Amino acid sequence: MFNVSKLSAGWLSTMSQSQQILRHSSILILVVLLLRQSNADVGTAGHYDPPYTPTACFGYDPLQFPSSFLFAAAGEGIWDNGAACGRQYWVRCISADRPKTCNPAQLVQVRIVDRALSAVSRSSSDGATIVLSKTAFEAIANPSASSVKVEFVQV
Repeated sequence: MFNVSKLSAGWLSTMSQSQQILRHSSILILVVLLLRQSNADVGTAGHYDPPYTPTACFGYDPLQFPSSFLFAAAGEGIWDNGAACGRQYWVRCISADRPKTCNPAQLVQVRIVDRALSAVSRSSSDGATIVLSKTAFEAIANPSASSVKVEFVQV
């Protein structure tokens, strides 16, 4: 005969093991995210509009731009004599002069394709750490702002 009570007990112990694994995984993910955030740098971000070519990194190559249009020009602080070309950063708006400018829940991953000082289009903010494409800036902040404070980390 089939023993339902043994089957139920086995299922419940498996269920609690699954819940424990899920709980431990959640804690581990939270710890990793908190540690990763502590490695982030803080700077300023401006934005720039088309035309975007030629760029200091890849000239006129249209393949340099991600299809998402999430890219950026490096300010002098991260340019690194051109070594920044192709690097990717997670960027998040953390504050601005005007309230409700930032969308702090949004993070964008951008690819460096240019040098801010030599970009064809002028940045909305001189001396910015990173100058985001219009699309990238609009994802994290109100596009009417010329500059915002950002947290960024290299991917």
